[in-house]
Amino acid sequence: MTMISRRHVLQALGLAAVGTPLSAFGQGRCMRTFGSPACNTDPIPPVFAPTGWRTMSLDHVLFDVADYQKEAAFYIALMGWKLRSDDGKQAVLDVGGWGSVIFRQVPAETFAAPAPAAGGGGRGRREPVRAVVKSFCFGIEPWNAREVDAQLRKRGLSPVADNDGKGFESFHVSDPDGFDLQIGNLNGLTKSRKTPPTAKLKEPLPFQPTGWKTVWLDHFSFGVSNYKKSTSFYTNLLGWKETYDEGSQNECLIGDVGDIIIRGGNPLAPNAAPRESRGVDHISFGIQPWDTDGVKAELEKRGLRAQIDTSTGDDIHVAAFKSYHTSTPNGYNLQISYVTHDNRLALPNAVRPKPSAEN
Repeated sequence: MTMISRRHVLQALGLAAVGTPLSAFGQGRCMRTFGSPACNTDPIPPVFAPTGWRTMSLDHVLFDVADYQKEAAFYIALMGWKLRSDDGKQAVLDVGGWGSVIFRQVPAETFAAPAPAAGGGGRGRREPVRAVVKSFCFGIEPWNAREVDAQLRKRGLSPVADNDGKGFESFHVSDPDGFDLQIGNLNGLTKSRKTPPTAKLKEPLPFQPTGWKTVWLDHFSFGVSNYKKSTSFYTNLLGWKETYDEGSQNECLIGDVGDIIIRGGNPLAPNAAPRESRGVDHISFGIQPWDTDGVKAELEKRGLRAQIDTSTGDDIHVAAFKSYHTSTPNGYNLQISYVTHDNRLALPNAVRPKPSAEN
């Protein structure tokens, strides 16, 4: 029998009373069926032994986009990012002093055509998505290139070295779904961010800057085929820490860098069917200053979507987690939240399933 916590029942009743639909971006499919056989939260054997490494920095996230300059200009104006370099093929932006994003130009035909909107008939098509996260790179400690290489090979991985000849050393490996993970020392973009960026973007800003500062990596939304296996891979390889296993996802803490929600199929569910990995389908960044109505107004004033996401379906003014989704010029799903380092557990605490004894 499926057990649903009293809190979730009350939430559902409250939502029905006010006629508010659940957020399209609500938490995993087991949020309201926690404890059912399809949401088995038993652990699996570790994919390999822990390395003992600690993730110390987000060196960069790499996007492929159809128009990298428009994407860069958008984030500069909306999110307060700073341009570090633009070589005519890609732009490197500082995200505060704690992260970097690379927008790399690729042909528009690289991306799939937009799917028809729900309802068929050819009326209304979804906005084309011409931006995709190709990889992310994290700086770890302790670092010794020869030892890191040996430990990766010991775990059945096939590291490919990627060094810049100026002190930055790294390796690329594939995660369980073939996603490109880069692991490096702290001498790449992590080090570059210690000096102020001075590059100038040729593309004009799309609108008046908001004045917001991006202060935190709230979460990557990372769709995988087997969330238990991927969670084990990243926690044992990079020292990430689990917060909870919901039955279809596991939110993990990336050291003091930020958080990631690893979502996907459950191999312990009865008759588990293979699930396709989706990669990083959206990223949520915490901003300051935060004003719940003011953020929405600023987005809409710039002609941008401001879709509420509290994950629990509560009214955003009283919800424990507050955020909005919008779209970038290349159609990427950007989430903007009020989460900072100091309240980083707002989302996992809000949606963490409660035992059935709460009934």
